[in-house]
Amino acid sequence: MPNTAGQAQLAVFIDFENLALGIQPRVNGRRRKRDEKLDMQKVLERLVEKGKIVAKRAYCDWQRFPEYVGGLHELGIELTEIPERHLTGKNSADIRLVVDALEMGYSKGHIDTFVIVSGDSDFLPLVSKLKENGKSVIGVGLKESTSDLLAANCDEFIFYDDLGVGTQVPKIGADVSRKQRPAYKLLFETMDAMQRENIPTLHSSLIKDTIKRKLPQFSERSYGFRSFNALLEEAAAKGYIDIARDQRSGTYYVEGFTKQ
Repeated sequence: MPNTAGQAQLAVFIDFENLALGIQPRVNGRRRKRDEKLDMQKVLERLVEKGKIVAKRAYCDWQRFPEYVGGLHELGIELTEIPERHLTGKNSADIRLVVDALEMGYSKGHIDTFVIVSGDSDFLPLVSKLKENGKSVIGVGLKESTSDLLAANCDEFIFYDDLGVGTQVPKIGADVSRKQRPAYKLLFETMDAMQRENIPTLHSSLIKDTIKRKLPQFSERSYGFRSFNALLEEAAAKGYIDIARDQRSGTYYVEGFTKQ
């Protein structure tokens, strides 16, 4: 069950090799040298739109992907070392991930949503067991390498290929100063994400809370605004968004992007 604030509590389990190998394009049926890196920050930014991430674990033989280790540490992801497959068996990473996810599902009652970052159909039993125990399950994977059965059995499946800002986000014009542009970008991206989640009313406090899950150190004062409402008022005055006041609370809510 979600906590009293209604915010989902997420645990993220990453079958890293599945995604890292899957992102390598194929040429004549063979994978060519990696020329695109997997961007886990992009995945986590999408997930914090759904709630608070309380655990992040990735499973891999990290000697195979040393170029990722530093960046994953910086993202606060716990790296679980799985030795070479010829020493431990083909599915050792999958088994360790499943055991850890089930243990957390049974022992951490406050965690209501599990994220399985993999397209491997071997995780179907895990998805079924988590759902059987009242957990929501979100899957994340690549379109080309994701099992249709796995995607269909998750409560929601997010394709890595589709991550990014929606087409409805307005371009920031020259009327916004260089200092303030990052605040506008965060505002627009967060609004877009909340609309994608079909959140009916975009209250100013909810928008700011979502921004702070993405960027905990966020403060509108750093960008020259005396308050978050001042940011909303200026964005509305410049014709980027439409805002209105809630009759009960007197606070702002955002109706959406201004039609341009």
